[in-house]
Amino acid sequence: MNRKPTAGWQTFNVFNVLFLTLLSLAMLLPFLNVLAQSFSSSEAIVTGKVLFLPVEFTSINYQYVFSDAAIWRSFGVTVYITIVGTLINLIATASLAYPVSRPEYAGRNAIVIMVLITMVFSAPLIPNFILMKNLHLTNSLWALLLPGAISAFNFFVMRSFFLQLPSELIDSGRIDGCSELRMIWSIVLPLSKPVMASLGIFYAVGHWNTYQNALYYINKPALWPLQVKLRQLIASEDISIDPNSSQFSGLAHMDPEGIKMATIIIATIPIILIYPFLQRHFVKGMMVGSVKS
Repeated sequence: MNRKPTAGWQTFNVFNVLFLTLLSLAMLLPFLNVLAQSFSSSEAIVTGKVLFLPVEFTSINYQYVFSDAAIWRSFGVTVYITIVGTLINLIATASLAYPVSRPEYAGRNAIVIMVLITMVFSAPLIPNFILMKNLHLTNSLWALLLPGAISAFNFFVMRSFFLQLPSELIDSGRIDGCSELRMIWSIVLPLSKPVMASLGIFYAVGHWNTYQNALYYINKPALWPLQVKLRQLIASEDISIDPNSSQFSGLAHMDPEGIKMATIIIATIPIILIYPFLQRHFVKGMMVGSVKS
């Protein structure tokens, strides 16, 4: 029997829709402003004419960014640490979460407590830097890949997911003679695609936006990820350009702010394009992995 929604429920829905709409606009409008400035002329940006649509449309800002070898190098570094780092994160997190989710493994509770402690107490910056230096990881991309190989929060999400796997399924694999590695590869991981996809997004976004660790541990500009390069570009008031380049003739139509906005868009678009393809797994994985039956 369908019940008619009460007045209070209808009022809640109206306010809920209005609140979510305003929240979405608060996040979308600044992005539209940045996008519009990236396609606008220097004069329009300087005079403040640009709001949410390009004024005096031009692509000169993107031509400059795409012709800058340093930005492409930083982009390549970011893509590398995102792909390799996410693989390391998922392998390391699953390798720790699976054993402590099985009741037959001794010492699992002690490991869970130790991981939980890291969520409450974290090492200060200077001891972390000394550790990285003594391990000879500074000025190396490994400084961006290894220290955060396992996120405590993601570990507990994955562990909760593994706890929900039927013990009978694991036992049947052992009866059939599967080793632990074979069982993980053939049984556990195929069933864990939702949680792997959702945590993979978390890890990938973290690597794509990596900034502080790169700023602390890497001094070589050739190893700077895109976010550090973007920070250096935004902090600089002088955007230099080679007089012999094809962009020099359009310098009058180019503004440093437009170049900065174009770089921000280039740094943002890839992760936005990837998310819709994993959204279904993301929602399912977070719902299943965060609730223990």
